[in-house]
Amino acid sequence: MLESLYTTAKRLDAQHWPFQEEFYLPEHGQVYLDGNSLGLLSKRAEEAVYHVMNDWKTYAIDGWTEGSEPWFYLASRLAGHAAPLIGAQQKETVITGSITANLHQLLATFYQPEGKRKKIVMEAGAFPTDSYVTDSWLKSAADKVEVAPREDRLLHEEDIEARLSDQTALVLLPSVLYRTGQRLDMKRLTEAAHAAGAVIGWDLAHSFGVMPHDLHDEGADFAVWCTYKYANGGPGATGGLFVHERHHQRHPALAGWFGSEQTKQFDMNTSFEPAADASAFQMGTPNILSMAPLLGSLQMLEEAGIDVIRSRSLELTAMLREGISFLQETDRRLQLLTPAACGGHLACSHPDAARIVKALKAEGVVPDFRAPDIIRLAPSPLYTRAADVTKALETLERILTNRSYEQYENKRGVIA
Repeated sequence: MLESLYTTAKRLDAQHWPFQEEFYLPEHGQVYLDGNSLGLLSKRAEEAVYHVMNDWKTYAIDGWTEGSEPWFYLASRLAGHAAPLIGAQQKETVITGSITANLHQLLATFYQPEGKRKKIVMEAGAFPTDSYVTDSWLKSAADKVEVAPREDRLLHEEDIEARLSDQTALVLLPSVLYRTGQRLDMKRLTEAAHAAGAVIGWDLAHSFGVMPHDLHDEGADFAVWCTYKYANGGPGATGGLFVHERHHQRHPALAGWFGSEQTKQFDMNTSFEPAADASAFQMGTPNILSMAPLLGSLQMLEEAGIDVIRSRSLELTAMLREGISFLQETDRRLQLLTPAACGGHLACSHPDAARIVKALKAEGVVPDFRAPDIIRLAPSPLYTRAADVTKALETLERILTNRSYEQYENKRGVIA
C-alpha cells in the first residue's frame, strides 16, 4: 500500500477527536464503512432513549408536558439542533415522519400542475422512494422528465438545466447521488429551477449530517432527509423536512392534528388552523421513541461542528480515493465512480462487486453493495479512524490479489 496513506493515517489519528469514544464500535476490530446506510449507536443516543423511557415510566400521560424532555415540544427542540446542519432557520425545520411520508406531504403541497406547466424533472436513477412518490402525484407518465447519467455514470448539471422549460412545475433532486456519491451543485440548480418558473425540492438522505448545506440562503423551496445514516439516529429514526419561510403561508395539502398551531391545538377545533411555520407540515402524533436517540446524536453533530465534520470526511474519502487508484494496478476492472465533487461516501464498480462485498465482510470489513456492480465505502467522520480506512484498503488489496472472492456467488443476499 502507498506509504503516503500510512503517513496521512498517522497524522489524522494523532489529532484529538473525542467523538469516536462515544460510539459502540463493532467488536473484534471490524471496520464499519456502511454509515451511509445505518450509523452506529452512540452512548449519548442510548442515554437519551433511557431518559425518554424513564419519563414514560414515571409520568405516563403527563410525559407530554413534564419530565426531562416534554414530548409535546420535542419536534421543535430537535429542529433547533437540525437547522444549523442544513443552513436553515429553526422555524423552517421540523423533525417528523420519514422521507416517504414527508415527500408525499410536500409533493401534495408544492406540485400544482396548471396549464402546460405540469412536468416533474428528476434523476433517472433516483432512489426508488423518490420515484414512487412522484409517480403517485403525476396524472400522466408523460409528465415525468427523467435525466439520465451519461456513460461516465455522472449526472451533469447542464443536462438537468437543458430539461427545464416553461412546462416544468417541480424539480426533485438528491443533494448526493446514492449510487455514485456524486454531489450536485445545489445553488446552481436551485437558481436554474427558479429561472424556469419551477419549485425545487432536495432529498438530503446522503448528505444530512456529513456536509453543510445553505438551504435558506440558496432559496431551496423544500427538502427532506433521514436521520439514521450519518446522523446516527438508529434504524427507522424520525426524518425531517425543511420549508423555506417564504412558503409558510401555504396550507399543507395533508393536514394533521400535530400540524396545528400549538397554542390552539387542544381547543380541538374541527377546522384545521395550521402553525405559522414548517411545523404545520407535520401530520400524525410524533414518534417519540424514534425521535429520542436524536436528542443525543444531533447534539453531538452540533457540538462537533458540521464544517469540521465535512473537513474530516473529505480527508477520509481522499485516503480512500488514493488507495482505490493504487488498487487499480492490481485489478483494472475496479473503477472509481465518484467525482471530486462528492458527498460522504465513495463508490466503485467491479463486475464481481457482490462477491467482493461478501469477501470483505468475511474478513471484517463492512461496505455496502448496490446492484448491479457497485461497492460503496462510507467512512463516518464521527467514529471512523484513518487506520480503519487503511485496513479496509489492505483487505481489499488482498482479496483482489488472491481472488478469494471467487468462492462466493456474485449476487446480493436477502439484505444488501
